[in-house]
Amino acid sequence: MKKEVVHIEDHDENAFALSTGDLMAGLLFIFILLLMSTMLRVRESIENIGDITVKYNNIKTQLYIDLDSAFKDSLTVWRATIDSSSLCIRFQDPSTLFDEGESVLKENFKQILDDFFPRYIAVLEQPQYKDKIEEIRIEGHTNSNGDYFYNMKLSQDRTRAVLQYCLGLEDFNDMDWIKRHVTANGLSSSQLIYMDSARTIEDKNLSRRVEFSVRTNAENQLDSIINIIQSKNE
Repeated sequence: MKKEVVHIEDHDENAFALSTGDLMAGLLFIFILLLMSTMLRVRESIENIGDITVKYNNIKTQLYIDLDSAFKDSLTVWRATIDSSSLCIRFQDPSTLFDEGESVLKENFKQILDDFFPRYIAVLEQPQYKDKIEEIRIEGHTNSNGDYFYNMKLSQDRTRAVLQYCLGLEDFNDMDWIKRHVTANGLSSSQLIYMDSARTIEDKNLSRRVEFSVRTNAENQLDSIINIIQSKNE
């Protein structure tokens, strides 16, 4: 009697192979979606940072133009300069600022501040700038002569004297705003000025100076965006 051969198809094995392929395809699809979502967040963050950078540069450029326009006829008389990149106005003739080793303002410097500071604040208080200003810095610098810590105290005393004199000049429109934003910073000999690009020959006179500079809130806006990005990725 001839035996009948029965062929049993391996339905379970084929079904398992098919379900594994579907699973891999599903995981790949999910991965692509997550990747696209991440890329969109990164692109949005880059665009936000780019927008803030452009706005910051525009504000900085226009502020320099306004400051230069306000003081261009006076800077030479005051023996002062303005830097377009840092918006720093530097009074760099020590003979008109303070006597050697002293923190009492000389009469010439008082007359300069009488003219300079109210006009300076008038520019910064304009509506397009006022809410964007984080700090108005008065910085005092010494040369490298003498002890560092002695010069630190001297530079701090000098900037406080400048601040006190400036705030006592007149009844400003918004004295509270000025007090919140103007700071006095003595930096001793930490930021010397050199005559040569190799920074080996100090300019003793230019190192003794008083500077006024402005810091905007662009840095705070960038920090806020970074915090938002981190919270989204958590």
